Amino acid sequence: MDPVTLDLATLAAFGAAFFVFAASPGPDNMTIVARTLSHGAASGLAYGLGTVAGILIFLILAAFGLSLLAAEMGTAMTVLRYVGAAYLVVMGIMLWRADPVLPDSGGETERRGLVPVFLTGVALNLGNPKMPLFYLALLPHVVGPQLTLSQVAVLAGVILLVEAVVIGGHVLLAGRARRWLRTPAAVKRMNRAAGGVMIGTGAVVAVTR
Repeated sequence: MDPVTLDLATLAAFGAAFFVFAASPGPDNMTIVARTLSHGAASGLAYGLGTVAGILIFLILAAFGLSLLAAEMGTAMTVLRYVGAAYLVVMGIMLWRADPVLPDSGGETERRGLVPVFLTGVALNLGNPKMPLFYLALLPHVVGPQLTLSQVAVLAGVILLVEAVVIGGHVLLAGRARRWLRTPAAVKRMNRAAGGVMIGTGAVVAVTR
């Protein structure tokens, strides 16, 4: 069967479906907000880029018919999910217990600390059992069962555009909220709220089947 032509209508349908998937409330978006509130925009963006990397890996797998294989790699995916969930829980506990540091007092995440945050985003998305099923359900019905390399590149561009809007919007709103933190007491409350979100997110990810 020949690949389906990716005209504007097809790309719009894929973009709309993916936007609903990406913008829906869930562990990733909650973690992006929590990381931005607690450690600044760079940390939220690092986690968001990790999720995008995981999504693009699954796009490539799905495009070459390997998404079903990924869905069957239960042990590897489970390990990745647990590692990412454990990291979120540990970071949430540390944030809960952290001394309050005002945003203007040098509390931004150091660049070397962004790598584990990025890798956590990758691991949690690769370990997400819903990702292979999402692509198995979406791609055949929206863009057809076969894709060329050029079509994969185009769809990747659509995904990047949608994620730029979704992740950028969450980081922007959380960053604006962060500017209201002007007292140690307010920062402490924010730390505990964000830490609680991260702990809860890690727990949800760990028990998700």
